[in-house]
Amino acid sequence: MLEKIAVIGVGKLGICFALNLEKAGFEVWGIETQAEYLSSLQDRTFQSQEPQVNEMLASSKRLMLTDDIECISEQEITDIFIMVATPSLPDGGYDHSQVERVVAKLQELPSSAESRNLYIGCTTMPGYCSELGDRLSAFRYTVSYNPEFIAQGDIIKNQLKPDQVLIGEANELVGERLQAIYERMVENDPVYCRMDPLSAEIAKLATNCFLTTKISFANSIGDLAVKAGADPNKILSAIGSDSRIGPKYLGYGFGFGGPCFPRDNRALGKFGEMLEYPLLLSKATDQVNDEHFEFQLQQLLANEKETLIFEGVAYKKGTSQITESQQLRLAVAVAQRGRKVIIRDSVEVIDQVKMLYPGLFIFEPEPSLAN
Repeated sequence: MLEKIAVIGVGKLGICFALNLEKAGFEVWGIETQAEYLSSLQDRTFQSQEPQVNEMLASSKRLMLTDDIECISEQEITDIFIMVATPSLPDGGYDHSQVERVVAKLQELPSSAESRNLYIGCTTMPGYCSELGDRLSAFRYTVSYNPEFIAQGDIIKNQLKPDQVLIGEANELVGERLQAIYERMVENDPVYCRMDPLSAEIAKLATNCFLTTKISFANSIGDLAVKAGADPNKILSAIGSDSRIGPKYLGYGFGFGGPCFPRDNRALGKFGEMLEYPLLLSKATDQVNDEHFEFQLQQLLANEKETLIFEGVAYKKGTSQITESQQLRLAVAVAQRGRKVIIRDSVEVIDQVKMLYPGLFIFEPEPSLAN
């Protein structure tokens, strides 16, 4: 029976995945290169803002944490999840350099009696995993694509109860093996979407792009309703009651932001350009998001109050992520136009904002998200 799994990169996403695998009974080897962070995981002093992580880490018995990738050969581990960062490039594509550094180290390991299976859990540009698989076949590695569909603040829950598990399998046997890992870990009965790696890479980007399109549609209809003097919430509630559409992501509010949606939207647009098939929806979604920002900004500036209060500027309530936060973007724009702006948020968020915009805001700290 498969018992040992390696997770390379135990950051925000990777540590949650490693803990969920450990909870399912696997012996998990988490490999991390950031020394200070790794030390805090090893002595269990690390404090996460993600629900359940601190408790699961403290009680974990079969989670080994190390910076030594050679544990893979020493422990005869054949199933390896790679969950390092793939930051965005200026052109909208994804930077695979951290994955490449991991791969270079894996190639140096002694050969295994069995093929080793790599599961790429970070977002990649379509075509990358197949190309990587071709390169690594001589070293007896298979490469599959297995991205996560999670939201900050609900990572543990999203991993344990996913709507779908997307598997871009290197071959059918590896796909069966990966599905078996998930069947042992998850607490529900998700749809297993198995396909080739290229199709899975496109599916991952397209899923998030559909959601950004839905958010932008809702906000544009909401803006139109406000302009006309109608009720945006009741209109969108009526639209969402149609079973063909559904109410999720159809509320009227801030534009989309965060570490995933904007990047995936741009990456899919970039992939379309690479194939000389401009994905107009991708560009339109970004444009609508920007126009909604301008609409909200003018609404705020029309308020004659000298001081405006922002109840949270993280991209999503309950997290400390400010990456492409539309709330923060609005707060900055209002403050730069001479209004006093009070930000009420956690200490974690406030500390980040202070570093980016010293002296621009008045802060009212709320209890820490880690408490």
